Amino acid sequence: MDSLTQVALGAAVGIAVMGRRTAVWKAALWGGVCGTLPDLDAFIDYGDAVSNMTRHRADSHALPWLTLLAPVIAAAIARLHGEWDRWRRWALAVWLMLVTHPLLDVMTVYGTQLLRPLTSYPYGMGSIFIIDPLYTVPLVVGVAAALRSHSLRGLRWNRAGLVLSTAYLAWSAGAQQWVAAQAHASLRAQGIAAERVLVTPTAFNTVLWRIVAVDGDRYLEGFYSLLDGGRPVAFDAFDRGTGLHAALAGHAAVQRLAWFSHGFFRLAESDGVVRMADLRMGQEPYYVFDFEVARRQSPTLAPVVPRRVGGRPDLARGLPWLGRRLLGADVPPPR
Repeated sequence: MDSLTQVALGAAVGIAVMGRRTAVWKAALWGGVCGTLPDLDAFIDYGDAVSNMTRHRADSHALPWLTLLAPVIAAAIARLHGEWDRWRRWALAVWLMLVTHPLLDVMTVYGTQLLRPLTSYPYGMGSIFIIDPLYTVPLVVGVAAALRSHSLRGLRWNRAGLVLSTAYLAWSAGAQQWVAAQAHASLRAQGIAAERVLVTPTAFNTVLWRIVAVDGDRYLEGFYSLLDGGRPVAFDAFDRGTGLHAALAGHAAVQRLAWFSHGFFRLAESDGVVRMADLRMGQEPYYVFDFEVARRQSPTLAPVVPRRVGGRPDLARGLPWLGRRLLGADVPPPR
């Protein structure tokens, strides 16, 4: 999730666990710090763009490492504030501040390597967009109320914010399963036996959902709004570039991106440049993670050090479409 949300979640957890055992500002401050801490790995350069992408949310987000780190940070906080008698409570609070960060990240589609060093599998449920005001606002309001009132009433507001935000996560998971059922039904009705299907929300909401289905040499993209009234999902088909993938299958960056994206990728060649995109984030034809991975040296393809490329979506067209489509209008996506 975005940095503001992680700060707000960490602060809310800190206030909820420490309660009136310390000053509210201390719990909020250290909650915000610990809530941000796992994302500092974004400043590490692993050598190329694909490595930077696929190694983010790795060791710094691993529950075993964060569990070992929590008592050390808690000891430092307790000694700094002269609250050694509350060290155990600080240890619980810091642990929860740290681990709720990757647990929330798992709800997005990106991929969080929760269980390193036991496994590097990138977990990602994909039921919530990386920025969603309906999740973040209750946390911010609850924390602000607690900081302002310094009373039991403020603590109750903070707890209410946590309850509402958690309930919203549960809603997102339920909505995702509902849309997945509609997507599979539409695919079956159209005679498409997809190898894998992805259902994830569009930007800033959990009403309009994007569906990606991998079907052999092609992938299909469709959209379903909870306000569609049961209308079948219409899909557009695109080439996956399986021939290019076969030619570059031995390239480490191509292998790693194929693994990290759980097979939701496409390769395309234009003007002698081969690009590989993660289909999970973005929508056709704009993808957040789109990389140059090879160049044509006729008749062969020469792998290159991956670099992130691609343009930005046309927001002037995209945002009005998003609003209309979210409300159930049967309008084609901007291409």
